[in-house]
Amino acid sequence: MNPNGYVNIVGRTKDMISRGGEKIFTKEVEEFLYTFPKVSDVQVIGVPSRKYGEEVMAWIKLKLGATATGEELKEYCKGKIAYFKIPSYFKFTDDFPMTVTGKIQKFEMREISTKELGLEEAATIKTA
Repeated sequence: MNPNGYVNIVGRTKDMISRGGEKIFTKEVEEFLYTFPKVSDVQVIGVPSRKYGEEVMAWIKLKLGATATGEELKEYCKGKIAYFKIPSYFKFTDDFPMTVTGKIQKFEMREISTKELGLEEAATIKTA
């Protein structure tokens, strides 16, 4: 808690994305993306956005031999989930950052994504 009484939630408790005032639960988006036939595993995170505060990003592991694009996944989502829940960014990967005990490190995914997408400036913006 800072001196003004505000709290900044980080880490495992940060499984909700606030995109322009809309609350998005990462688990809900993950469960939907699992229905895409080519997806083997998925993790959804929030990444910084100058306009909305946060945007939705999905890290995707594809099934062996499968190929897909972000546009293909976006098209699959349209009309099936709310427009604001559709990930703006996709990262196709073979593995997720994990602890030695096998827990996925979403905070690490957010840091990696922020750098790769060039969103460092947006990450410095403080919201209420």
